[in-house]
Amino acid sequence: MGQSQPPSQSMTLSEKIIAKAAGLDSVKPGDIVTCAVDVAMMHDSSGPRRAGKMLDELGVPIWDKDKLVVITDHYTNDEDPNSVEIQKITHAWVAEKQLPHFLPEQGICHVVLPENGFLKPGLFCVGGDSHSTTAGAFGAFMVGIGATELASVLATGEIWVRVPETLRLDVSGCLSEGVAAKDVILKLCGDIGIMGANYMVVEYGGEAVKAMTIDERMTLTNMAAELGGKTGIIAPDETTAQWLAATAASGVDIKTWQGDADAPVAKTISMDGTAISPQVAAPSNPENAADVSEHAGTPVGQAYIGACTGAKLDDLRMAAAIVNGRTKATGTRFFVAPGSNRIRDAAADEGTLKILEDAGATILPTGCGGCIGLGPARLEENMTGISSTNRNFVGRAGEKSSKLYLGSAYSVAAAAITGEITDPREFL
Repeated sequence: MGQSQPPSQSMTLSEKIIAKAAGLDSVKPGDIVTCAVDVAMMHDSSGPRRAGKMLDELGVPIWDKDKLVVITDHYTNDEDPNSVEIQKITHAWVAEKQLPHFLPEQGICHVVLPENGFLKPGLFCVGGDSHSTTAGAFGAFMVGIGATELASVLATGEIWVRVPETLRLDVSGCLSEGVAAKDVILKLCGDIGIMGANYMVVEYGGEAVKAMTIDERMTLTNMAAELGGKTGIIAPDETTAQWLAATAASGVDIKTWQGDADAPVAKTISMDGTAISPQVAAPSNPENAADVSEHAGTPVGQAYIGACTGAKLDDLRMAAAIVNGRTKATGTRFFVAPGSNRIRDAAADEGTLKILEDAGATILPTGCGGCIGLGPARLEENMTGISSTNRNFVGRAGEKSSKLYLGSAYSVAAAAITGEITDPREFL
């Protein structure tokens, strides 16, 4: 256990959550503490077939079944024998353990978890996926862990943590039309590199962040992982409370879970939101981000709107605003995979999905799919694509010879219409 500091010590929001989970009055960066886990999440890739198998080999029960959520999203909607077998293993393990919180094929785990009321401010959570950092959009502290650590959590309900330092991003002003949270985070990736926040908490704030919807905030916290961050977090406010009110979350407390204004942080980066332009990251690294004008005219064979970071309802609306009344370019594949079934249904009800379909988009089932190189949106040999996903490493989204650019849903939709990377503001 780390040494307790005087109760009057100023702390960031993340430090307050860690201190609570560790049963301490306060913590400071560098302390090593053991934290009780409020929620553990695992999906079909890291879960039953890996962490679950380890737990079974240990011969110990799950510490608290009510705090475990199992979600299938990686190997769904795929008749490949390997995917089918993984689903069989997942369903059998959940049935054997009689787990109460199993969400099969409802969407991508980082979207489905908050949709179903499992997140709220102040929780200390872990997930068997690197983008579990998304939970920070709700004022929760959530880290991604590997299968071995996850098995340990399943057995004990605890995990040790070295309290991370905080990198604070302050985005002032307001974003211009056609500029989204994805552009903010890609610019940050370009400015500091994918290890620029190594083991730090990336705390997002400022006028522009406060004005963002929850969907947009989720994009920022999701991609804290691309900065090497331990996690990302945003202080909860009325926007948070209103979003969570529509879920099953109870006892939402936005007043208690605020960082102290005078809490020390390792570094503060200020960004003028009004000066940010659409960003595109070139292959094969998110840190290769630059103004869209630097890549304008690059031909693309595929435009893909999908993944936990780029297929929320706001993302689909952005794409629809670009393609409305237009048709995709001949020879360019255009895929849209909504982040969850609820998002798909909402987009269908309001007419957003029809706008995308009328423009020539193929609507794919929800799931990780094209982001991890599975399904119809897998990039083919030597194909160049642009995607609203979070990573464009060699071979991640398809064949190793393929090349992938990253952009906001605005930018991806603009490329779908023109068949080349294009400044989306031309269509607004």
